[in-house]
Amino acid sequence: MSQEIAVIGSPEFTTGFRLAGVREFENVPADQKDEQLDAAVERVLEDDDVGIIVMHDDDMEYLSRPQRKAVETSVEPTLVTLGGGAGSGGLRGQIKRAIGIDLMEDED
Repeated sequence: MSQEIAVIGSPEFTTGFRLAGVREFENVPADQKDEQLDAAVERVLEDDDVGIIVMHDDDMEYLSRPQRKAVETSVEPTLVTLGGGAGSGGLRGQIKRAIGIDLMEDED
């Protein structure tokens, strides 16, 4: 089972995770996302030690369609997006996809 967390994004985004102890990261400068983000995501997806990929939600728009589909449908590693439009429903869906069950039952 893969146990590493990898963070992909701007140096400003990855710095906090690095300070918290995340060792796997891909810095992609904001002005180079169009050219470099797909390659960074591909490198992380191919790393067998990575179990969770963390990205900023806004960066998803910079991915090519095939690369976006690859990360969105990947079970391991599992993509977790933060910020932007990633609300509680988005995170809930990501957790459900990752473990296969919905831990939060609807309260009626």
